[in-house]
Amino acid sequence: MKIEKNAMKVLERRYLLKNEKGQVIETPSQLFRRVAHAIALVETKYGRRTNVKKTEEQFYRIMSNLEFLPNTPTLMNAGTEIGQLSACFVIPVEDSLQGIFNAVKWTAIIHQGGGGTGFDFSKLRYQGDVVKSTDGVASGPVTFMTIFDKTTDVIKQGGRRRGANMGILRVDHPDILEFIACKSKEHFLSNFNISVAVTDEFMKAVEKNSEYPLINPRNNQAVGKLNAKKVFDLIVANAWKTGDPGMIFIDQINRANPTPEVGKIDATNPCGEQPLLPWESCNLGSINLSKVVSGKKINWDKLRQLVRVGVRFLDNVIDANRYPVQEIEDITYANRKIGIGVMGFAESLIKMNIPYNSTKALKIGKQIMKFIEKEGHKTSEQLGKERGDFPNFQHSIWKTKKKYKHMRNATVTTIAPTGTISIIASCSSGIEPLFAISFVRNVMEGIRLLETNKSFEKISEKKKFFSKDLLIRIAKTGSIQKIPDIPKNVKRIFVTALDISPQWHVKMQAAFQKYTDNAVSKTINLPENVTPKEVRDAYVLAYKLKCKGITVYRYGSKPNQVLTIGSMKKGLVERHVVADSEFAGGCEGVVCPH
Repeated sequence: MKIEKNAMKVLERRYLLKNEKGQVIETPSQLFRRVAHAIALVETKYGRRTNVKKTEEQFYRIMSNLEFLPNTPTLMNAGTEIGQLSACFVIPVEDSLQGIFNAVKWTAIIHQGGGGTGFDFSKLRYQGDVVKSTDGVASGPVTFMTIFDKTTDVIKQGGRRRGANMGILRVDHPDILEFIACKSKEHFLSNFNISVAVTDEFMKAVEKNSEYPLINPRNNQAVGKLNAKKVFDLIVANAWKTGDPGMIFIDQINRANPTPEVGKIDATNPCGEQPLLPWESCNLGSINLSKVVSGKKINWDKLRQLVRVGVRFLDNVIDANRYPVQEIEDITYANRKIGIGVMGFAESLIKMNIPYNSTKALKIGKQIMKFIEKEGHKTSEQLGKERGDFPNFQHSIWKTKKKYKHMRNATVTTIAPTGTISIIASCSSGIEPLFAISFVRNVMEGIRLLETNKSFEKISEKKKFFSKDLLIRIAKTGSIQKIPDIPKNVKRIFVTALDISPQWHVKMQAAFQKYTDNAVSKTINLPENVTPKEVRDAYVLAYKLKCKGITVYRYGSKPNQVLTIGSMKKGLVERHVVADSEFAGGCEGVVCPH
């Protein structure tokens, strides 16, 4: 295995097992063997004892080749006493003191095991509403969110992984204005991403510049009205200023709900790619697309095999998992949701000589995801024949699809922000573009390393314009677009997140969403000088293109950024791009647990 220096530091800090003295006692190879063995043992549950060794080798091979990696909790906890393997959870928050603090308790336990949590706070009565049991008044959702935030601070997930939450409030909740503006206070709810759940009705009212009703969640009665356009403009203004709130298009999410008879979806995991029913959890894994391109072509047979093995791996994870609460176990087994996705998409485009911000890139993105979805569904259907359909199959949309008589998993595909696992795999995060061509990496303890995209290094050497001085010059901004001595055809291919206009970001998200069962996590990265109108246009376009949600981040809009372009007195250059040790692209400025 070729493990990069920073990747090794991340593995040592987060993933490799340690003894009681905190000393690392595991190699990367042993980590992948531990995980492969623990997940392959599930085969015995289905009478395939003779297949355990073969399956373990398949799992080990795709991980050790860095072709497929599961979500962080699976890598951290498989084969250990903790045993919590899911990345994503949605915990219901009921409108009672007992209900709220039960949710806080389960949040702490989930975070301790490495998971991220999402909540819909829309059931909580609004600030000033009556509380009959105490003859008092309610303090409102935002106040209670601070308790969840402080709990996350205290837990810190055993020091191995930063805690992360998604807080969601419906746009028709009476406290919506306070919620929209709450993260404009510096360091407030720092462990939360927040999103407004907007409806089709609201978006139509925005277009018509008309009012819409605010609904009291306690009795479902209207208690006021707001102008939809003004509320939308407030969302945009705060997103431009701070990166929050995002939006989730809740009606679009529920149109794609695979089990509508079981319940309505109200919330997502911290980065929005996993809409889940109350108590549901989900297991994710990502295929490294940079490993399936050779000679400027996609190796479709290799991709097919990775999908098939990956789906089986994730289905096994459901059985190998140790669930923190019975309600989570029950509904996770009932729906058996998994999410196989991708990382390294930017590198795969570079290898195929395709610019990220091009119609051709959108086309290849759709083609790849359509293929993964088709092969993923076929594999899940085969597993359904072998092991039985997911228990809620008869209450799902799959029962009406004549194409599939069986289905093991209610959902199969997800596009996650792959974060630290893409650092381990030495590729770009999810479907994000490159965040910089050359940059300075904060490794640890004050150590800084100059990192450069490997494909750029190869092409610059091949075309004979490579130099160490050039890499340092690029590291000043991360972009090559304004450096005169780089060929135009190279500039066309090596574009970074901030080189790309907002509409291309949104269009790429929509391209992958078309063939994704769950949702797509994609940060719409924006330069510092972008206008609020451009943010507004991005939100509107995401809705029109049937994305399930949208998150924007304008460079410089948060005080503690994971990627900075600034000056420093001591270092490689006076002004340069600096990335945190665990930043891989995407999730810039937002809470990212992956």
